[in-house]
Amino acid sequence: MLQTFLPQFCMTFVIVVFILLMQFLFRYINDLVGRGLEIHVLAELFFYAALSFIPMALPLAILLASLMTFGNLGEHVELTALKSAGISLVRVMKSLIIFIVLVAIGAFFFQNDVLPKTQVKMYTLLFSARQTQLSLDISKGTINSQIPGYNVYVKDKNKETGMLYDVIIYGVDQPSSYPRIVTADSGSLSTTKDEKHIVLKLYHGNWYEDLKQGNSGFGKEMYRRESYHDKVIMIPYDATFKRLDDNSMKSQYIGKNISELVHTIDSVQLRVDSVGSSIATELKAAPICGVQAYQLSYDDSVPKLTAIPDVKMDKPLDFDSIYNSMSTMERLAVVNSAMNTARSTVQNAEFRSYSINEDNMQIRRHGIELQKKFTLSLACLIFFFIGAPLGAIIRKGGLGLPIVISIILFVFYYIIDNTGYKMARDGYWPVWEGVWLSSAALLPLGVFLTYKAVNDSAVFDLDSYLILFRRFFGGVNTRHLEKKEVVVDTVEDDVAISKMEHLKDLSGEVLQLFRRRPSYVQFFKSMPYNENLELAHTTLEESVQYLGNSQNQLIINKAMDFPYISNSWIYRLISNESANKICFYGLPLGALVYFYSFHQRKKVCGELEKVIVVAQHVIDIFNGVDDNHQAH
Repeated sequence: MLQTFLPQFCMTFVIVVFILLMQFLFRYINDLVGRGLEIHVLAELFFYAALSFIPMALPLAILLASLMTFGNLGEHVELTALKSAGISLVRVMKSLIIFIVLVAIGAFFFQNDVLPKTQVKMYTLLFSARQTQLSLDISKGTINSQIPGYNVYVKDKNKETGMLYDVIIYGVDQPSSYPRIVTADSGSLSTTKDEKHIVLKLYHGNWYEDLKQGNSGFGKEMYRRESYHDKVIMIPYDATFKRLDDNSMKSQYIGKNISELVHTIDSVQLRVDSVGSSIATELKAAPICGVQAYQLSYDDSVPKLTAIPDVKMDKPLDFDSIYNSMSTMERLAVVNSAMNTARSTVQNAEFRSYSINEDNMQIRRHGIELQKKFTLSLACLIFFFIGAPLGAIIRKGGLGLPIVISIILFVFYYIIDNTGYKMARDGYWPVWEGVWLSSAALLPLGVFLTYKAVNDSAVFDLDSYLILFRRFFGGVNTRHLEKKEVVVDTVEDDVAISKMEHLKDLSGEVLQLFRRRPSYVQFFKSMPYNENLELAHTTLEESVQYLGNSQNQLIINKAMDFPYISNSWIYRLISNESANKICFYGLPLGALVYFYSFHQRKKVCGELEKVIVVAQHVIDIFNGVDDNHQAH
């Protein structure tokens, strides 16, 4: 199993990392192209980016590799051969489970120890590349602003020699509303050897510059005009790549391990609690309607509240009478004063809470990064227990259907994970709910598929779901049986006849029960509908399954004549004690259920009658009575 799984896992992992690298390149191509970056700088950036994509690529690679591995085993009947030899699916998966557990443990240490350093290196290189000046590439017919402080327009350009024709230069490097304008018939652009300056050589042109210095005084009408044969302009321009310091990025949440994240969260939370307590203390000390309830004092810069004793009054003040005794202008002044006071208090509190909001955002960011240290390991396990059972169920290998299923599941996982992340980041949900949302959504799917694969259940068999749906709503089903080439449990005549006699007797008893029309009270209180129907249905299905092993085509054809016994939702409803009471005492609902049961009872009676008739025909066939008639 390991020899089969490992090559596919390595192949899919490399492919997924390559695809994510291409997505990274398309996203940041404008920040990298035209910067004059050397090959080793780009290689280093892509190496760190590839390491940073491992948390996203690892679960998808495990899902796809496990799907392909078990799909190939199922497609080539090897999985069936293993099960026939008494080897369960769990035992087949045992070595891979141990391997995935080791991968999950390694993923945790990678998230905690390696990923923070690689992300610091990657983002440092990326930001360094962004701050590097673009390589000079003057295009014709447009205004080029790549040279700092200058806008250059070129009418035509010789691509082979790099010569520029009909050049117009606008100098905007000085803080003045009167820029310099330089024209030239032709020119060339180059850089010095140390790439610290741009050398601009111009031929046959003019230089216009307005030297106005104010509205009055010396020099207010001064200007400059110069005609030249050739001119050289040196412009400072540093296009070399400079690597930024890693320390600024190490202080961010992406560059910290678990202990550093916990330390930062505790420190920031302590500051938030301190600021919040200070704001609350000052709000309590503020006077309300001119009355101060607390006295604010400071003990070693720590605010302290002291309660002011209440003023005893002979009788309480009637504020309404005082307010009504005022004139209209006085009332308006009182209301405006109260509103201004409340507005000022709210604005002051909001202004002071800005720092708390930033700190809370920092706490959430660090909390998300802390929780993500553990989610990758669980995601690896979940995707394996989705991919391996699913491959055993669909039994399709290769790169076709497994890739489609893997992409659908991973997109579903990514959407849920991204939604939870944004909800936690913005503070709408607690951090642990948002980060663990995707794992909580996919874990039941993994448990369900594993259970179905271990028990060889038909998950993607449409007929089984149609039968279940029709059984639930009391629909009609048609049986489909085929003669088996290899039979383990052969059909014996005496056993088959005994089963048919027992089925007839049981069906007759249930038929007599359903032929009686009970009263409303009897229907809800004393009619064991569901238990009898379930027993009849189970007995019928076991009998049909036994007859399906027969080598006599006539018996198989007759077994297909057995109907499915309807077990409608009505009988399951009244078998539930709580639902029974609700329907019984809720007269309109109970009446609808009671009268609709007439139709279901008639249907069940017809099915039971047919079961009795077909069972008798099967008995006659085994007894050799009128074979020609039965065949007809």
